[in-house]
Amino acid sequence: MKDFQTTYGPWALVAGASEGLGAAFAESLAARGLNLILVARREPQLMAFAEELRHRYAVAVETQALDLAEPESGERFIRSLTQDVGLLVCNAAYSAVGRFQDVPLPQLQQILAVNTAAPLALTRELLPHLVERGRGGVVLMSSLSGGQGSANIATYAATKAFNTVLAEGLWQEMGEQGIDVIASCAGAIRTPGYLNAQKGGEAPGILDAHEVAEETLAALGSAPVVIPGRLNKWVGFMMQRLLPKASAVRLMSKNTKELQ
Repeated sequence: MKDFQTTYGPWALVAGASEGLGAAFAESLAARGLNLILVARREPQLMAFAEELRHRYAVAVETQALDLAEPESGERFIRSLTQDVGLLVCNAAYSAVGRFQDVPLPQLQQILAVNTAAPLALTRELLPHLVERGRGGVVLMSSLSGGQGSANIATYAATKAFNTVLAEGLWQEMGEQGIDVIASCAGAIRTPGYLNAQKGGEAPGILDAHEVAEETLAALGSAPVVIPGRLNKWVGFMMQRLLPKASAVRLMSKNTKELQ
């Protein structure tokens, strides 16, 4: 296992950290001995989780309640940091499920703000510090839905495609300066948000949040993109390399129509 304290420590910042996958990332990093800065909208839940991590892993944990639908707030927060942050996990996400013409424009704009503008701003503001350190890492959460258009979540899927391509470019660009960048293209994850949105049974290849976090962190520094889960890796290869694009879109849309 890579020495996370040396390479990415002493502090990691996790955006979207109050529950689900963000909480899983925070716990995995705390288990590796990193101090944490947790960012999310819901302050009471965030503070309770921080106290749990302090007690369980004996690491320092600080919290900041932020609405990342306003990217300027994330920029200001990064600039105000005094901690030596060596790892950024951009996990905050928002989605509105439904036919594109039925989703109000403000909600579509919020998806763009949280899923693309926020990670772009956080990463851009932190990178100069990472370059100065000569080491560090950035994790951008993407999705298998971003490998092709996905009906019922068209805008969300488009934002995840953005994060994948951004990570690929930064992997090359920043890797030359000692900074590891990776996009995690996850499939279905057992998180409160996913379980609330799913009408039918569990999707094939669904993973626990801790499995996704662990596999993503294990791949950091070795590749620009990781698809957690063996079945999901095969599905990703099939949809991106083997199937015609129209078939891939239809196949993904069969799964996303079960969301509500």
